[in-house]
Amino acid sequence: MIYCANPHAQYLPHRDQITEAIQKVLDSGSYILGEEVSTFEKEFAQYLGASFAVGCGSGTDALVLALKALDIGSGDEVIVPSHTAVPTVAAVVMAGATPVYVDIEPNYYTLDANKVEAACSARTRAIIAVHLYGQAAAMDDLIHIAQVRGLRLIEDCAQAAGAEWRGQKLGTMGDIGCFSFFPTKNLGAMGDGGALVCSDESLAARLRRLRQYGWDEQRTSREAGINSRLDELQAAILRVKLHHLTADNNQRRVLAKNYSDALRDYPLEMPTERDGALHVYHLYVVQTAERCAMIEHLKGAAIHAGIHYPVPVHRMEAYSQGDISLPVTDCAANSVLTLPLFPGMDQADQGRVISAMGAYFDK
Repeated sequence: MIYCANPHAQYLPHRDQITEAIQKVLDSGSYILGEEVSTFEKEFAQYLGASFAVGCGSGTDALVLALKALDIGSGDEVIVPSHTAVPTVAAVVMAGATPVYVDIEPNYYTLDANKVEAACSARTRAIIAVHLYGQAAAMDDLIHIAQVRGLRLIEDCAQAAGAEWRGQKLGTMGDIGCFSFFPTKNLGAMGDGGALVCSDESLAARLRRLRQYGWDEQRTSREAGINSRLDELQAAILRVKLHHLTADNNQRRVLAKNYSDALRDYPLEMPTERDGALHVYHLYVVQTAERCAMIEHLKGAAIHAGIHYPVPVHRMEAYSQGDISLPVTDCAANSVLTLPLFPGMDQADQGRVISAMGAYFDK
């Protein structure tokens, strides 16, 4: 079976280095918030061109910590897309704030900046810009709205490690950038992990406190925090994989081009790259009105295609706010299809996917 993502294939090229890094941690006797974490934080910040990085337990925790550090909670509203992974919205609710859903752009699947302005109210405190599938949201417009309205801008970079907007790494343009290191991500650990990046030293210090009970250096809680620590093993693995992130992202872009070149003449809506953006193709997503039939056809060829995402968050019982009109979001949910793409995917396997897609349309 050819899967949508394959963390094992992303691990194999670096197996010896990862094994050595794990053994080093095991022998060190230090397993939580030690040298590996602090070094990874410095290296990740340097890679992104950020001043500070703070490791945490997951991408969801990164969003929660960002909201808490910016004093966003009960009574506050946060602009979010509904076409996103659930954690974007779950984090807002976990922080005690209210998500306000805004529709997406049809070509890029990210927040429609023209509709963000209309969704703002006196209670709006922040915008979460989700860089979905590996490509930047409309950052120039969103930054402008945030500045004019005095809002905080949080970047959800869970799917966009290494992606760029006008030559600048994503995660470094808002108040805080939030990253997930779930194993399938562009920069994936061998378990859960996350990080926040920012340019403000006092904000970084507060994030470090909040990730561990609000403790100061004497382990006295100065404010109520949570327990969300990036462990030494994951940090060591991430340090290895960070050195290969650019090459891995370049491979993703090559695989994406292969798909686009091979499938462009079929009745599919192909991914569109925003002018000025460096897309790192965490996911290669097309749209088709024949999704169900196509999935079954691919399954018959031992190919697993995914759907990111079949149910918009605003239509989920846990996060519904009644009958909200988001027509572009609903259209995408009914037609998006994710084709297999990951570092380590060989030419033969991609050829099988392309051939199976061709066989579906040529039948």
